[in-house]
Amino acid sequence: MYSAPLPLAGRTSDLSGSIIDSCASLLARQQHDIVRFAVGAPSDDLLPVDMLDECYARPSAGKYGYGATEGEAALVEQILALSESAGAPTSADRILVTTGGMQGLDLAFRLFVDPGDLVIVEGPTYTNGSVTARGYGARLMQVPVDEDGMVVDALPDLVASAGQPPKVIYTVPTFQNPSGVTLTLERRRRLLELAEQWGAMIVDDDPYGMLRFTGEEVPGFLSIAPGHPLVFSVRTFSKIIAPGLRIGWVDADARLQPLLISARQAMDTCTSMPTQRLVTQFVASGQLAAHLSRTTGLFRQRKDAMRAALERTFGADARVTDPDGGFFLWLTFTGRYAHADTEAMFEPAIREGVAFIPGPAFSIDGSFRQSLRLSYATSGPEQIEEGVRRMQRAVDLVAAPV
Repeated sequence: MYSAPLPLAGRTSDLSGSIIDSCASLLARQQHDIVRFAVGAPSDDLLPVDMLDECYARPSAGKYGYGATEGEAALVEQILALSESAGAPTSADRILVTTGGMQGLDLAFRLFVDPGDLVIVEGPTYTNGSVTARGYGARLMQVPVDEDGMVVDALPDLVASAGQPPKVIYTVPTFQNPSGVTLTLERRRRLLELAEQWGAMIVDDDPYGMLRFTGEEVPGFLSIAPGHPLVFSVRTFSKIIAPGLRIGWVDADARLQPLLISARQAMDTCTSMPTQRLVTQFVASGQLAAHLSRTTGLFRQRKDAMRAALERTFGADARVTDPDGGFFLWLTFTGRYAHADTEAMFEPAIREGVAFIPGPAFSIDGSFRQSLRLSYATSGPEQIEEGVRRMQRAVDLVAAPV
């Protein structure tokens, strides 16, 4: 039998996969009860299953055939309406329907990143975005995040120290994954200024913007600067309707559309036609608005329940973010638990029956060891209370108070 090394491409050394998705696979193999704070998705009871089934069952000619690479015209119309309602009117020649938000990120880095190019990412950052950039040979640089999002004023010094301008600035500006914080309007404007100075593309990854449950809306980049050619926006229905739909879109300069179509045709030709028709009907019928009205209130209830449980359990020994929307809290151990290592806690926590994502998973250099991401979207208040109790047991097993 052939036993020599396989003829792998050199770029495979930069393929690291997603710790988050690997965690989902690990949880699927567990046989015991686990409170799942690890996965960024709503619990099954929050999915509009009956409404989706009803939409899917409606007859539709051509439903099971191939479609246009850029997306079904009827779905693009609904995306245009959603964009206008969000204060960022756009046009069909800027829209490409994708198979989930992740395909949008892959297209962005495929179009803009050559090996050795500098890509700025947040610290902490969404792992799937940073590993995609690295897969195209990017040199990653991390910029800090505080309660107001990316610390944009830190960028000039960081870029100067890198010795080259960035090609891409990757950000999750609203209800950031993993921290839950939102980039302020002032910082968004400053980031646009810096992008113009460097000729850098802002990859604006915003899966959660429609999931606001309190506070005032912050205008997006394409609301601040309509049609800006250096803004490549990535959106998805996976977070606002159901994760298994795998339907998203990108909104980018119309001059990129031929390149996007060519790149897309080398991937999967077009997004699933039945799913595009399903989403079109769901949105056009007004059911998306009703669904969001219901779920955002429940997300707020769950967030408040999680913050309260963490405060009762850890008190001043943990700092926790307080987002106005989205799915996530970012917890950092302090005080008596300041020496905690959340990676070391992960397996004991699984044994105790609770799952989270350790902080280093959201870093390019293994930092944030005292931090972890918690999703409140997946559990009701009683489950959250029990999950925090189990988490305390795991913390005390690995990082007993000093």
